[in-house]
Amino acid sequence: MSQRQASEARTRLLTTATRLFYAEGIHSVGIDRIVAEAKVTRATLYRHFPGKDDLIVYYLQEADQAIRAQIDAIVAKGASAPDTLRAIAGNIADGIRSPGFRGCAFLNAASEYPDPAHPVHQAVLAHRAWFARVITEVLAPVGSAPAELAARRFVLLRDGAMATGCLSDPAPICETFLAGVEDLLSREW
Repeated sequence: MSQRQASEARTRLLTTATRLFYAEGIHSVGIDRIVAEAKVTRATLYRHFPGKDDLIVYYLQEADQAIRAQIDAIVAKGASAPDTLRAIAGNIADGIRSPGFRGCAFLNAASEYPDPAHPVHQAVLAHRAWFARVITEVLAPVGSAPAELAARRFVLLRDGAMATGCLSDPAPICETFLAGVEDLLSREW
């Protein structure tokens, strides 16, 4: 098999796994279905990923990289700390309002893999630690109390919005989330 064919097969596997894992849940999607819908053989899957857990971790790492790129682009604009946080919150709200939104891929994965030692759970924790660190850095110049407290509040607001954004009309959820961010920015925590 040529490198190009391997690359195309790997891309199809990841695209298929990402779509299915996010839309239907990780445990409910079997390897046979991923292989069939990606139009590859089981041997091709295992040539790229030693097991389903490896595929799941890679799916989460790809989601992590996409989110990092979005947040990095917002931070790189060099706006004030409050405006940067508002832009991050707006980006999150846009995601919640997007077609096919089914909650946070990381919270969904954590609910399916609750063991903190499991590689999937570790990938979730790594993403969340990075996100909390970035929000803490953004909030460092705002307010008089430690930014870590405000960052934890922001992450909780975000988690709530992400968890409920797929349960009903996302418009009031996003409105409430963005109002909560404004409240957070107006406090001296």
